[in-house]
Amino acid sequence: MTLIELIESSSARLAEAGVSFGHGTRNAFDEAAWLVLWKLGLPLDALDENAGRDLADAEIAACETLVAERIATRKPAAYLTGEAWLQGVPFTVDERVIVPRSLIAEVLAEGSVDAWLSEDTRRVLDLCTGNGSLAVLAALAWPEVEVDAADIDTDALAVAALNVQRHGLGARIRLLQGDGLAAADGRYDLVLCNPPYVNRESMAALPPEYRAEPALALDGGDDGMDFVRRLLAALPDKLSPHGVLVLEIGHERAHFEAAFPRLEAVWLETSAGEDQVLLLSADALGVRA
Repeated sequence: MTLIELIESSSARLAEAGVSFGHGTRNAFDEAAWLVLWKLGLPLDALDENAGRDLADAEIAACETLVAERIATRKPAAYLTGEAWLQGVPFTVDERVIVPRSLIAEVLAEGSVDAWLSEDTRRVLDLCTGNGSLAVLAALAWPEVEVDAADIDTDALAVAALNVQRHGLGARIRLLQGDGLAAADGRYDLVLCNPPYVNRESMAALPPEYRAEPALALDGGDDGMDFVRRLLAALPDKLSPHGVLVLEIGHERAHFEAAFPRLEAVWLETSAGEDQVLLLSADALGVRA
C-alpha cells in the first residue's frame, strides 16, 4: 500500500465514522493526511513528494491504530499528536488547553490591525491566552513589543510556558495568572482576547471533539457574553489612550450587538467572514487620558 492509498482509506474511515473537524482541518482527507504524515514522522507539507511511497506493514498498522483511536475517542487530532499549527507556526498542545484556532491569528499575520496601532505601541496583552499561541504570534509580528499573556487557568499557563520556551521568547513574553483583567499590570496599547464566548444552547449541542476541550475556555454563559461584559466594563482602566482591543466572538455577533448596542465596533475581515472578530478603539470604550 502506498502512502496516498493509506490516506485515502483512512479518510474514508473518518468520514464513515462521522467524526467532526475544525481543530486544524476541515475535512476527512486533510485530517487523515495529518495523522498519517505525523505518525510516519514526515513533514505535514510533504504529501506530494511522498504520495507514491510504499509503506511497510508495520507503518500501515501504526497509522491505522492512530486513526482508530481518533474515531474511538473523538479527541481532536492535536491531542493525539501533541502539536497544532497556527499561521504556519507550531505549538505544543494537550488536553489542558483548547486547540489553537483563533481567527485573531489571521488578523496578526495579515497586518489588518497595524493601521490602528500607534507608533508608541509597546505593551500588548493576550487575555485568555490558553496555550500562548496569540502571545507568541504577536511577539513574532512586532519585535519591538513586550507581551503579557494572562489566563485564569494555571494548567493552561503551564502549556503556554512550553510554547514561550519553544519559540525562545521568554525575554519578551510574561505569563500572568488571574481572572479576567485581575492580573493585568498597568495599561496596554493593544489587547488581544479570544474569550469563552459559546452560548449555553450552543454548548449543549457541541460535538464530542469540542466537548473534549476545557469547558472553561468555551462556555460564555446564556448568551455567550458573560466574560465579555466583565472585560468591557473593566478595560477602560487598563487601556492606553491610543490603545485598541481586538476581540473574537465567533458566531455570537447578534448576541454581542444585543448586549452592547451603543458600541461602535469595527468588524475585521477573516477567512470566516466579517462578523467574528471586532476591533474597539480607546475612544469607543470611553478611555480617558
